[in-house]
Amino acid sequence: MDTKTKSTLKSLPPLKRLLAAIGAAAFWLALWHIAAVIIGKEILVPTPLAVIRRLIELVQESSFWLYTGATLLRIIAGFGLALAVGCVLGTLMHLSRTVRILFDPLLTVVRATPVSSFIILALVWIKGAFMPVFIAFLMVLPIVCANLTEGLGAVDKGLLEMARVYEIRGLRLIGKIYAPSVSPYLLAACRTGMGLAWKAGVAAEVIGRTAHSIGNMLYESKLYLETADLFAWTAVVVLLSRIIEMLFVSGVGILSRKYGYAKEDDDNGDNAQ
Repeated sequence: MDTKTKSTLKSLPPLKRLLAAIGAAAFWLALWHIAAVIIGKEILVPTPLAVIRRLIELVQESSFWLYTGATLLRIIAGFGLALAVGCVLGTLMHLSRTVRILFDPLLTVVRATPVSSFIILALVWIKGAFMPVFIAFLMVLPIVCANLTEGLGAVDKGLLEMARVYEIRGLRLIGKIYAPSVSPYLLAACRTGMGLAWKAGVAAEVIGRTAHSIGNMLYESKLYLETADLFAWTAVVVLLSRIIEMLFVSGVGILSRKYGYAKEDDDNGDNAQ
């Protein structure tokens, strides 16, 4: 969504914004239902009602929570690891030209290589449940590094000079000058990276047939032509991805306001991408 469209939606009152979202969802659900009725074969396109009914049935099974929880932990682990390593590496790339020259080509290759290629290679290198964690980490790392490096480069040189004159150093320098400048870029990286972590991580589970995972359930749904299950598990992935992203963004927003450096994070973050 571009910045202009996003700002237009934000300018609407909460009730109108909710009605707009409900209206858009109803439009696409109606279109989906019409397509399912025209095709007339649930094995190809199930109706929205059939998918919702199957989703309700799945939620009542204990295995649903086991598989969902296991996948959630893997995605969060891969994303968190990429965020931690990306912050360190991005900072080093900003501070050292040598580090930047060394790692820029590697990160470019990782970003340009299809995720399926890494998954197939990872099947040779890594066994078990850690493979989706590694794939999620690998896909998110270049985004965090690139955005953090760009954010550090965008810090106002005048503010840095003022900090030098007034001998502002250490954590105070980071909190008062670097954090407000970098946070929109880092938030944008996290938003993009979270969605990518889910896509890549679940794809790794599908191809790797990871036990106790959403990806394995997607594979089995396809194998046994249980299309309603396939749609239901896909809906679970989409909902979880959105919920985790909203929780993360809300948490960052609360911290930003608490420490006094919230400044149009959403708009700046979108531009940083």
